[in-house]
Amino acid sequence: MQATALLHLLQLSSPSLPIGAYSYSQGLEAAIENGSVKNEAGAKAWIAQALHDVVARFEAPVFVRLMQAFQARDAAAVALWTERFTAARDTSEFRAETIQMGYSLGKLAADLKLGDADLLAILQAQPEIPLPTALAFAAVALEVPPAEAVLGMLFSWAENQVLACVKTVPLGQVAGQRMLLALRPELERAAATAQALQDDELSNWSPGLSLLSMQHEVQYSRIYRS
Repeated sequence: MQATALLHLLQLSSPSLPIGAYSYSQGLEAAIENGSVKNEAGAKAWIAQALHDVVARFEAPVFVRLMQAFQARDAAAVALWTERFTAARDTSEFRAETIQMGYSLGKLAADLKLGDADLLAILQAQPEIPLPTALAFAAVALEVPPAEAVLGMLFSWAENQVLACVKTVPLGQVAGQRMLLALRPELERAAATAQALQDDELSNWSPGLSLLSMQHEVQYSRIYRS
């Protein structure tokens, strides 16, 4: 991997990317509230299961397909996978989260003048821009290799989940870094899964997580927006 592409990947994966990822827990805060996650071991198990059962089987594979579509300048494929991903957000919080972050990243990409005019036109033609679509556009515009882009996307997701646990369980900073190190093989396996799945194998079936998200919508005291 060339240094330029690596630096671009680090920028896209950085928690300082101004798209608001830090304000979402993706149902994790509700799990902490009801006692499903209450210590470091439980937090790691929760993140690993969500990684393999949800993110690696739907969000990441859709991200792969969107990168392929942008690379091919295939506007129809971008529209198809954008629509499918948005339709698969099964609670109002999950939907609002991906649209808000996707809009923010899309606006940032336009402000930074990433990509050529044709590539940007495909992105901006979408009625709504979920995060995987905006992230795929940015990865292609910055010429980040697909395999590395998938790992970066997964690490960014996992880091945000770990930070939510550090602040909310709560856990110490050392525990958070220990979890990130322990999740390395899980992230590698999830990336391999995401790149190997066929279209008819994709699934975001996670009723327990959906119920937690619905409960979070009416949770009395909360820090996060999802």
